[in-house]
Parts: sequence; structure tokens; C-alpha cells
Amino acid sequence: MSRDAVWAVITGMYDAYARGDRAGIDRLLHPEATIWDSAAPELITSRAQLDAVRDARPAGGPAETGVHPLDEVVDVWGETALARYVLRIDFADGPPELVRTTAVLRRADGAWLIVHVHENTI
Repeated sequence: MSRDAVWAVITGMYDAYARGDRAGIDRLLHPEATIWDSAAPELITSRAQLDAVRDARPAGGPAETGVHPLDEVVDVWGETALARYVLRIDFADGPPELVRTTAVLRRADGAWLIVHVHENTI
């Protein structure tokens, strides 16, 4: 089912993130994907900009203990899909952070790729 395939891309992205597998994340992003990252004020429009935001994250920040996409709503219309969910980020110390997230995906050559992500910290 397309809905399950779309959700597998979303959860696969966070599985790769939890492993520290940047290349694994990038394989799920369309080369021209755009991103409103919750940690950056500007729209990310290139892989170089995305890498700059990633590299600017503080190494000594709070220790994450897990990332969990929850409460998903996924719609598929032909070759386009829209996934909405809450991302819960757990930390070793302190309360979890909740991030409302919307992802747009397109199917190309039989595979779903993320073409846009919009994150908003709750």
C-alpha cells in the first residue's frame, strides 16, 4: 500500500538519524528538497545549506535518547504524498521536545523521495 511505503520513508529517515547515518537520510531526500528546519530561520534549498545547518548543531548539546514520529496522518494522491506527524525527541535530562512536522513526498522511478519538510517546535 502506498501509505505504508510513504510512512516507511519517514520512519527510515529517523532511523538513519538515530544511527548517525547522514548518507542514509540523504538517500531519502530528493536532490532538490527544501526544508524549514526547526533550528534554522531560513528555507534550506540545497544539500550544501542542509549540511551547514547540520554542522552548526552544537556537539555538546543535550544528549538525545530517541526520536519518535507519532500520530501520523498520511494521504497519497497518485505520485504525490503528504505526511503530517508529531516528532518526539527524548533527552537523557529534561522533558521531550515535540515538533509538528509536515513532509511532502513524490514517487520517482518507483521510489518515494521527500521533496519538502516543514518543522515547527511546539
